[in-house]
Amino acid sequence: TIELSSNPDSSFAVETTEDNPDEGCHIYRYGYYRTDISIVEGILEVNIIQMTNIQMTESQAENPLVDFVVTCQGSLPTDVCTVVSDPTCRVSRSVVCDPIVTDKCHLTVRRAFDEPGTYCINITLGDDTSQALASALISVSGGEFA
Repeated sequence: TIELSSNPDSSFAVETTEDNPDEGCHIYRYGYYRTDISIVEGILEVNIIQMTNIQMTESQAENPLVDFVVTCQGSLPTDVCTVVSDPTCRVSRSVVCDPIVTDKCHLTVRRAFDEPGTYCINITLGDDTSQALASALISVSGGEFA
């Protein structure tokens, strides 16, 4: 564990505690240290602004497809994960993660579903320092042409 306490001169007193399994004791280190802390903006917010069932021909209709248009605020994401769960959002059915390269925080995420039905969907955008999540309850249709 590490404990920090602030001092008036802007330095921090640091106490670290380490387990030493060989001797069954703790090592305590006390001292004053200075460092620079970088504050990063991170991904602040994610919104699902549109969900569209993709129309497919009968030969393509094995798994219904849905496009999710997602926006965010803050830094640009480097990956997107989608968790599909039952309608109560308690039992996960699938998790899909993909790396993304984007120059704006407005993207379309296409996901396939096992079958038509009602699902809870969680879309997470992430980068090296942050993650943000948007959730929705959706109804997926078969999307077949007649």
